[in-house]
Amino acid sequence: MSEQARRRPHKPYRRPQKDPVRMLAFEALRAVDERDAYANLVLPPLLKKAREGGNFDGRDAALATELVYGTLRRQGTYDAIISACIDRPLREVDPPVLDVLALGAHQLLGTRIPTHAAVSASVELARVVLGDGRAKFVNAVLRKISQQDLDAWVAQVAPPYDQDAEDHLAVVHSHPRWVVSALWDALGGGRAGIEDLLEADNERPEVTLVARPGRSTTEELAAATETLPGRWSPYALRMAEGGEPGAIEAVKDGRAGVQDEGSQLVALALANAPLDGPDARWLDGCAGPGGKAALLAALASERGAALLASEKQPHRARLVERALAGNPGPYQVIAADGTRPPWRPGSFDRVLMDVPCSGLGALRRRPEARWRRRPEDLDGFAPLQRGLLTEALRAVRVGGIVGYATCSPHLAETRVVVDDVLKKVGGAELIDARPLLPGVPALGDGPDIQLWPHLHGTDAMYLALLRRTV
Repeated sequence: MSEQARRRPHKPYRRPQKDPVRMLAFEALRAVDERDAYANLVLPPLLKKAREGGNFDGRDAALATELVYGTLRRQGTYDAIISACIDRPLREVDPPVLDVLALGAHQLLGTRIPTHAAVSASVELARVVLGDGRAKFVNAVLRKISQQDLDAWVAQVAPPYDQDAEDHLAVVHSHPRWVVSALWDALGGGRAGIEDLLEADNERPEVTLVARPGRSTTEELAAATETLPGRWSPYALRMAEGGEPGAIEAVKDGRAGVQDEGSQLVALALANAPLDGPDARWLDGCAGPGGKAALLAALASERGAALLASEKQPHRARLVERALAGNPGPYQVIAADGTRPPWRPGSFDRVLMDVPCSGLGALRRRPEARWRRRPEDLDGFAPLQRGLLTEALRAVRVGGIVGYATCSPHLAETRVVVDDVLKKVGGAELIDARPLLPGVPALGDGPDIQLWPHLHGTDAMYLALLRRTV
């Protein structure tokens, strides 16, 4: 050891400082990874606990929310960039280390946080949750990432579009390649449309309210909080950023709710479909968690009709009961399997079957779903979707209407299911749903409807309306 080194004073050890915002974001990401949790379910209780603990204000909550959702949405892009900065396969890096690196990458490349602050805060987080040794690794990787902006990194790590269009879009827009392919098949068209859709999937969705008819009005909701009118539904209002729907009295007591405008349009199209004969009994055959059922129940009440809301899972049936509580007209909620229903065939005039699906239409709200789903998952949904639509057609009377809906644009969950059931079961015909949503553009070639985030500002809801003929 040199004389100079011996004379240099020893630097005292400094304990790492906990940053409550980044600690909370890290905890949320670990829950998503370890427990297959959804961020929209994990984050609110964490934020509530942090606020109750003090020293955590609205700005802190907004930053924590951005860090969690931004990191999840851009995970594929950040993984490609991190991979270019390390000397081992990404799968050999411990998941908690990857979470800290992805959080740091998002701060560097996806926010306006200054470079030095993003690196130092991430390294400090690493010291707290990973230890000093792995914090040095985090520091080295993030310093490499900080040398270029996002556009430069994407140009480096994404294959050229003309060599592999789907892989290029997957890296640039942070979607698995198979999802890009499926969305492109469903959307059709050229590069511009699919890029617009993928970009829309990475945007923060607006919070949309529904004023349940006969129970509240859009005027009441507009007076309670800062809003913009809905784009398409007469019962919709879009909340200003930062608004808290739970603080609105009409939402607290169930006269209004939080509901994507696409879901509202599905219910409205079914309710508006022309019907010969009686219109007294409606069925929501997959009612959980209750948003569409609550709107249908309110619409049915205005006509003197009754709604039966059925949900297979008892805990979800309880959510439906909560959503429908206080509806002025008659309704009933039961826990029942829609593929083995307790009701008699031909009992209903209108039936909604919003079937379980991959959820690829709601990637704005559940960004982690894109990384969790696999192509083979669709094989698991297929028999259930066909079974539920088959039973829906049996449940409706001759001349009655069935609405088959999914929150997925994947062709294997939409048109293929409808076509297969029509061929196998028979006794029904598709009716054109587009005229039932006047003023809503770009609904497709018909007779079914496909909504899109980039065209309508909604989830990518699908709806086919079928009239039973025999």
